[in-house]
Amino acid sequence: MKKLARKERQVELKKIIEENPFITDDELSRKYDCSIQTIRLDRLLLGIPEVRERLKSVAKENYNKVKSTKENEIIGELLELDLDNKAISYMEVSTDMVSEKNNICRGHHVFAQANMLALSMVDADIALTGSARIRYKRPVYLKEKLVATAFVAKRRANKLLIKVTTKSGAEEVFVGKFIIVTR
Repeated sequence: MKKLARKERQVELKKIIEENPFITDDELSRKYDCSIQTIRLDRLLLGIPEVRERLKSVAKENYNKVKSTKENEIIGELLELDLDNKAISYMEVSTDMVSEKNNICRGHHVFAQANMLALSMVDADIALTGSARIRYKRPVYLKEKLVATAFVAKRRANKLLIKVTTKSGAEEVFVGKFIIVTR
């Protein structure tokens, strides 16, 4: 991409961050072929907080809607929540989640993000995982950013079939089908 004038870059920067609130300053600096400090200054001038603050503000709005779990039980940041319909969460793989030997994320962290997302989107006071059918598509590494999307595929009486897909960028890394039982 060719270098843009500051005003043009700031207009595009604002639009990109609105479309993808979890894009990092590093990714933006590579996209616009400028320094991270330039991106930070642009964000400051535009009044746009850093990625962590953007995620926290979006997540905070959604945590108040959750009925079946508590905020501290949800793994990752809850980005979108439409009870009994759809939910999205974000998680960055940190050093405490990976094997020291090869920097591969332990599977229970990826599973926990998907499972808790499925439970948190249920519009009931009590929701439990009845069963899960899961598939890991490829290993997940340190610093990868995971976006899990869940939706209700079927509902019968007090049981919901919830499908969860977790992606790193555009690549699918995990798929799960959860039967959630409610009371």
